[in-house]
Amino acid sequence: MLKTLTEFDFIVVGAGSAGCVMANRLSACGRFNVLLLEAGGSDQRLWLKVPIGYGMSFYNPSVNWMYQTEPDPQLNHRSAYWPRGKVLGGSSAINAMVFIRGQARDFNDWANLGNPGWSYQDVLPYFKKLEDSPHGPSASRGVDGPLHVSDVSKQVHPVCEQFLKAGEELGIQRTTDINGDSQEGVCINQITTRNGFRESASSAYLKPALKRANLKVITHAHVTRVLFEEQKAVGIEYIQNGHKLSVRAQREVILSAGAINTPQILQLSGVGPGHLLQKFNVPLVIHSPAVGQNLQDHLCIDYLYRAKVPTLNNQLGSAWGKFWAGLQYVTQRRGPLSLSINQGGGFCKSTETSEYPDLQLYFSPLSYLKATPGKRELTAPDAFPGFLLSAQPCRPESRGSINIQSPRPEDAPTILPNSLSTPADKAAMLLAAQWLRKLANTSALGSIIEHEILPGPKVQSIDQMMADIYERASTVYHPVSTCRMGDHIEQAVVDSQLRVHGLVSLRVVDASVFPTLTSGNTNAPTLMVAEKAADMVLAAHQD
Repeated sequence: MLKTLTEFDFIVVGAGSAGCVMANRLSACGRFNVLLLEAGGSDQRLWLKVPIGYGMSFYNPSVNWMYQTEPDPQLNHRSAYWPRGKVLGGSSAINAMVFIRGQARDFNDWANLGNPGWSYQDVLPYFKKLEDSPHGPSASRGVDGPLHVSDVSKQVHPVCEQFLKAGEELGIQRTTDINGDSQEGVCINQITTRNGFRESASSAYLKPALKRANLKVITHAHVTRVLFEEQKAVGIEYIQNGHKLSVRAQREVILSAGAINTPQILQLSGVGPGHLLQKFNVPLVIHSPAVGQNLQDHLCIDYLYRAKVPTLNNQLGSAWGKFWAGLQYVTQRRGPLSLSINQGGGFCKSTETSEYPDLQLYFSPLSYLKATPGKRELTAPDAFPGFLLSAQPCRPESRGSINIQSPRPEDAPTILPNSLSTPADKAAMLLAAQWLRKLANTSALGSIIEHEILPGPKVQSIDQMMADIYERASTVYHPVSTCRMGDHIEQAVVDSQLRVHGLVSLRVVDASVFPTLTSGNTNAPTLMVAEKAADMVLAAHQD
């Protein structure tokens, strides 16, 4: 039993995807007392359990940080909305549940950038360790891991078949396992659900560990800074119910607050660019110029079509259809409420000369042109049958930043995506948009399209298509790399063991350490990073 609530072996900050993994794995051996701090509250809410219910959490401040970016210069100075989970499970409790590892090349690039131990062959065992996949066991897929990955190919809307056929018409093979040996192909997306319920990091990792006497979880604990004695992290300061509290760590402090909040906490703690901290009179612990820099994200463009055949709009757009969907879910844990709206997808080469798949495709069998203000669009699908085609370049070159705007922890940081800031990224987005038109013009999709709604038939020239991209392109919520891994403090924040450069007893374990953005959705690689990090931490404390 814990003798005190003021001192633990390990303190983990943030009960998101990575933090839940760390809390589970560090407490499993029973040798260490572990504290997990979370700014949000419980995830025991109906719409966090029903898979399609993430639409209800999209604008919900009780479970969502609801960040707004700075005006983005290349996107007509538009400010973007960035939801991030503020609840047990973090963003894994409110995301679209698509499970994509990333390509082998992504992780080989990590290793080649000066991060030994992070090649694809190095990280594959951790991908296998974390998952319970219907495609395993095999050389590439695991079973019996904490996180259940569902194959829902027999449950998705029938119109998804037209998307798959369209891909095949364009020479993109159909694949049954996008997380297998190759990621090239079109597919029905695998999602993180179990028996019709969302499988978040909280339900997969944290819930099974809560019965352990050596794990303490404190919710509604807004971390304000890391406490240091000279260059050693010794604890955490946080605010709960208006009271400022502190807790000490005997061995390590582990920041798992995500790509936005982790750099914010570091900067508020005196770890970051010296000129920035001086500006806000934050006492400098160490000049670490890369903290908050190198922000990377996927930018996506959507094309919306009115269909000649029924789509999910027809079912979810009426009270009667919603009733039957609800009844199907309650009685069978099946139907549209048990799924993501991103039902189809895949990866393809944008040009014949592309060395590897560099474009991710999305297919949603519903549309939501007209949204109710303050609510997620999918809760109000269009009154006509429609669907969405979307595409994003996999590895953008543009780099943004996340920096504190004041010394007050309650003030959200300044988020500047800096999207499309390179000619290569603009060219890649144009290719993405052109691919959507190619898909729409296939016989498979063309036969069910009544007409294109957005951007519309008047948008044809390159200049017109680029103007549309500047006006409508948007994030798919994959921010990473703001505390990137690397071998030198001038360019990176942590080393290959995820230890913060120049400091002792402080690690970062979340998507902020990605050296570069992975090709697809980022939740699966974030979980992998945490699984690997847990082994690193335990190996360092075998005494």
